[in-house]
Amino acid sequence: MKKKIFIALIVVFGFINACSNDSDDTQTPQNVDKTPNLQATGSSANDFLSNDNFDRLLVEIGYVEGFQPTGQTVSNFEDYLRERTFKQNIEFSFKSLSSPDEETLVLDEIAELENENRTAYNNGTTLAIYIYFADAPSDGDDLDEGLVTLGAVYRNTSMVIYESTIRDLASRSSLITVTDVETATLNHEFGHLFGLVNLGTVPVNDHEDPDAENHCDVPGCLMRAELQFGAPTARSLAAKGSVLTSPCNLSGDSMLKLLETRTSSGLAAVPVLDAECILDLQSNGGR
Repeated sequence: MKKKIFIALIVVFGFINACSNDSDDTQTPQNVDKTPNLQATGSSANDFLSNDNFDRLLVEIGYVEGFQPTGQTVSNFEDYLRERTFKQNIEFSFKSLSSPDEETLVLDEIAELENENRTAYNNGTTLAIYIYFADAPSDGDDLDEGLVTLGAVYRNTSMVIYESTIRDLASRSSLITVTDVETATLNHEFGHLFGLVNLGTVPVNDHEDPDAENHCDVPGCLMRAELQFGAPTARSLAAKGSVLTSPCNLSGDSMLKLLETRTSSGLAAVPVLDAECILDLQSNGGR
């Protein structure tokens, strides 16, 4: 009898172990070539916009517990992707993460967190992107000058959204919601992954602001230059030894003023791409 019980326990533990291994393989792909997802911002613009190489888009959202984007934001973001790309097969996955317990974050630290937690990479005809929703602000913020960063792209399929900063910003306005700020931030930053402006998608007509690289000079455009304030300061980069940089650090104060101005004028809070940016996307395989 004891022998039968022992054998049964072996079978049960063997089954549990097999299930555990299967789960690990699913969550952490083995022998995955990450190189295609570690390229320069904007280099995958055509892949996002067209179906020539990838006809499926997998958006992996990793968020610190309690800092998940709103459901409406995700829906708005999906609408934006469908409107500007030819991707019809778009899937979202969500992963709750523990806090890194940092007061501020530089991009190198965010990239390390991505390396630890990202599970979705390009596979076959699936193009994957990773978006991290952080519970700490950017180390490049200057509160004395009123400059806070809402989001940044730092590779061809990597983005960070400073969710704690977004929530703080939205709480200061009676006109603007968290969803408004999240949507505008996601759409603007993804515009850079689309290669805008002159960041992998060549402009049909010149509309890049001469004083703000990779941003549009057309008033009212989602990619308007007034929405960014440049890279983190050299002092903050040196403080933590950051190497990665972003072509855009989306300014919170500028964004809030823009959204409030649009709302008080009776317009939709979130700006859209202007005709020149849309023309550029269409020339590179988009809608």
